[in-house]
Amino acid sequence: MKKSIVIVDDHILIAKALSGIIANFNNFEVLYECENGKEFITKLQQNSKIPDIVLLDVSMPVMDGFETANWLKENYPDVLVMALSMQDDETSVIKMIQNGASGYLLKNTHPSELEKALTALVDNGYFYPDWAAKKIFKNIGTSSKNNEAKVHITDREKEFLKYVTTEMSYKEISEKMFCSPRTVESYRDNLFEKLELKTRVGLAVYAIKNGLG
Repeated sequence: MKKSIVIVDDHILIAKALSGIIANFNNFEVLYECENGKEFITKLQQNSKIPDIVLLDVSMPVMDGFETANWLKENYPDVLVMALSMQDDETSVIKMIQNGASGYLLKNTHPSELEKALTALVDNGYFYPDWAAKKIFKNIGTSSKNNEAKVHITDREKEFLKYVTTEMSYKEISEKMFCSPRTVESYRDNLFEKLELKTRVGLAVYAIKNGLG
């Protein structure tokens, strides 16, 4: 079954172009397009079908990407948000991530890279290109080894954390670690509890900050 996408962008030509590009992807389909966050929320509340992914422009009139992402985080936390913007400054990237975005792409991204990014977003729950990852991991939090000192993390959990920072799925990680997917899930759940985290993104950020990735 194809994953459904809503495009929220005040530039109509860009939104239409994105729809046309995504129409050629095998595993994705566009439900509809909106010009700003307010219009999107109205349509979302009127439409019985909730999208799997929202391609969300950062800078928009009426209701921008920051506010829209935060609203989605509070009301539809299972919807994956991919920020799509011309802005690559650290403030925009970090703020979108903090407001619930699970990915960040620039609008000059090649169509083939967009498809790969959407696939990774679905498979892993997040996608950040290298330039965005560096900004995220450099700026979220100020401590490094201190967190690890407070929590006992086993060697196998450290190995798991190393793979969490890659694009591998949990199943692929289990194959790398020569264990069952259920065992990998136990590593994940144990780390969620130990580190007081709830998402793979959080684990990845922790791993990079602490030199485990």
